[in-house]
Amino acid sequence: METRRRQPIGVELVKRGIVKEKDIATALQYQKEHPNRKIGDILYQLEVCEPSILIEAIGDILGEKGVLLVGGNKIKVKLTDYFPLEVARRNKAIPFEASFGRVKVCFANTNNGKSMNEIRLMLLNKGLVMDSYITFESDIDKILKSMEAMKTTQSEPVADLEVNPDSNDTAVNLVDSIIRTGIKRRASDIHIEPMKDYVRIRYRIDSELFIAAKIKKEKQQQLIGRLKAISNMHQEKQEAQDGRILLYEDYNIRVSSQPNLYGEKFVLRLLKKETNIKDIFDLGFPGTEQQLKQTISKRNSITIIAGPTGEGKTTTLYSIISRLDSPEINITTIEDPVEIRIPGLNQIEIDENRSSFSSTLRNVLRQDPDIILVGEIRDKETGEIAIQAGQTGHYVLSTIHTIDSIEVITRLRKLGLSDYDIASTLATSISQRLVRRICPQCAIKREFTTQEKKIITEVGKKFNVTFDVNGTTYDTPGCKFCNNTGYYDRIGIFEILNLTDDLKEAIMVGKSSIEIKRIALQQSYEPLIIDGIRKVIDGYTTLEELNRKLLFF
Repeated sequence: METRRRQPIGVELVKRGIVKEKDIATALQYQKEHPNRKIGDILYQLEVCEPSILIEAIGDILGEKGVLLVGGNKIKVKLTDYFPLEVARRNKAIPFEASFGRVKVCFANTNNGKSMNEIRLMLLNKGLVMDSYITFESDIDKILKSMEAMKTTQSEPVADLEVNPDSNDTAVNLVDSIIRTGIKRRASDIHIEPMKDYVRIRYRIDSELFIAAKIKKEKQQQLIGRLKAISNMHQEKQEAQDGRILLYEDYNIRVSSQPNLYGEKFVLRLLKKETNIKDIFDLGFPGTEQQLKQTISKRNSITIIAGPTGEGKTTTLYSIISRLDSPEINITTIEDPVEIRIPGLNQIEIDENRSSFSSTLRNVLRQDPDIILVGEIRDKETGEIAIQAGQTGHYVLSTIHTIDSIEVITRLRKLGLSDYDIASTLATSISQRLVRRICPQCAIKREFTTQEKKIITEVGKKFNVTFDVNGTTYDTPGCKFCNNTGYYDRIGIFEILNLTDDLKEAIMVGKSSIEIKRIALQQSYEPLIIDGIRKVIDGYTTLEELNRKLLFF
């Protein structure tokens, strides 16, 4: 419970006669040994006075209403009717009463504006007004742990395995069931995690992790043995290893193992060998056909897709390549690994033991390519060869790990590439993120709230863009179809930086990324948030989901 006070909270409590000076001295001594504990919670633990009187006094000192949640029937609502358990845990918040469109929410820290705003907005999205209260953090932790335990014992798994994990079935069948269920549920990754008393199975679906099952601890070694056998890993080694599972006809499954406190954890990345390449506009790419052609139909240059890991950069590259592919063009890709096999393309998979992006790219230049896709620019050597390829008549597409399209320039500089080479060869940088789509089965249409309109309008003013806030958005209560998340599948949000002569000149003379962004904003450049807001207004996603990804309010 952080404080908005002029004097220490202990002094105020003594002044009011709630506690004695010796109680504060004892609490301060305890706090030296436990610096993460708040003074109010320590006094509560020491039982120096009536808890309800203590919290009410603390609330009054902080300008909030204090309430004791434990004892009696104080919690009269179901938490998950208002926001997910994960949100409650992250923000140390619990709704405990609701009436006439108002919800009373207890916080452990009412000085954390970010946490309070997140909860307030989630309730506003449901047409509800939040009244904030303060309570002891230790009580909130106890209540949340109780709810998590209840959720574990009572709720159905998000993805039922095809065999019972508690049965006497073989490790072969159990591992097969785990993988096939992940494939069926559209998982991108499967986490097999040894815990103290069990092995936890989790699936990452649409960027979120869900618990699928908990397997008895005595099956752990059999499970690990089977995974190592089919991944071509060393059985006797209990150290980090990489492998690959090729038993599933349509999938190339990358496997990574890492010892933890209770055994070896495995992460399986599910990569479909052959899939239909989505059209780039289906991915959410903004603009018109003509604008797209101006962005990607280039020679003697490089286009770079930027973003963190797992944000769909490679998928966007494939969509661009599919647009450019034709019998009269020689396209070669250099990837680690080849994630999607595309007929008609020359696809090269990097073997780190024998080759690298830079050495393979140097060889590819002798293969008469027109277009080269380099999976990632990781180092100076790869960057220099890619620049040379772009300068000698080729069109190069690649990815880089950075936060936005402007920072691509900074990243290339840090790799050691010259301002001249960057300005003369980089034609376009595209930054992207993936946000979850609103579930079509359970979405409930409604108007934007006053707070949401204010947030959208303020973003528009900042970047000189006008948004129509008189439309509708959606509540996402969740259903069986979307694993009770309210979202199903994902869509991209994009920002596109086409390097004009003004921008190239700014790079050539060594201007900073801040100055380059200022120039870009005066032209056609629009940051990620603009495309994100448009997709909220168009009904693809929600403001809450966009903020989860971009953290702009």
